[in-house]
Amino acid sequence: MTRPQDPLLSAVAGGVRLIELGQPFFTGMPCSPNHPGFRMTLIRRHGDMRRPDGGSAANEIIVTGGHVGTHIDALSHVSHDGKLHGDVDAAEAQQGGVFRTHGAENLPGLLRRAVLLDVAAVHGVPTLEPGYGVTAEDLDAAAKRAGTEPGAGDVALIRTGWARNFGDTVSYMGKETGVPGATTSAAEWLAARGVVATGADTTAYEQIPAGAGHAVLPVHRILLVESGIFIMEHLNLEAVAEEGVHEFVFVLAPLRIVGGTGSPVRPLAAVSA
Repeated sequence: MTRPQDPLLSAVAGGVRLIELGQPFFTGMPCSPNHPGFRMTLIRRHGDMRRPDGGSAANEIIVTGGHVGTHIDALSHVSHDGKLHGDVDAAEAQQGGVFRTHGAENLPGLLRRAVLLDVAAVHGVPTLEPGYGVTAEDLDAAAKRAGTEPGAGDVALIRTGWARNFGDTVSYMGKETGVPGATTSAAEWLAARGVVATGADTTAYEQIPAGAGHAVLPVHRILLVESGIFIMEHLNLEAVAEEGVHEFVFVLAPLRIVGGTGSPVRPLAAVSA
């Protein structure tokens, strides 16, 4: 007896195209001063050792912080008044040098509906102004432009256009000029809709005023600590925006780093071929 094919397999068989939503990892890429930067070098090159049959191999060593490049924050990443999400005592949870609660090994794989909230397009600009604060009203307008808004269990991606600056570390980090990003009203808008995760195309996700650096991060508190919503940073939403795709299947598989506070990721948008 022939079994009916799983609907998901049928959809894949019909043709699916993947659009990259992340940045490449390379030595010297932009990195928050709060984290150790990404470094990679070959520690064994072809020809350093040749096998009797003529074969050779090369391999590398990678050193990186868990919040460098395109990544996702675990719920252990931020505390407020000594508490992690769910009223977990942060000091107790981190004893022994790893998190015994909310560690990165608990980050879920995601195969979810995603909505692109293109705030830069709402304002008719390729890139929002440095230090611009994305508000709940901006997200409302972006959802109306997309013809849909994120709901419970969905992924919400905010485009500021800032990924265009990724090749220029000084501009991208915006230490003197500031960096656009979500304000507390935008975070509350997302939390009210029950999204499982949200991401943006900047280093800190939230608004960084000129000269302020990462002194305070209230949006992280609202999303991670109060709402249990995962945050993704350093996304590249230019390709999906250029194709006019506003709603798609979002694919993500974090590394299971036991006791960690985040994980490098390669997010993908799956769309019909």
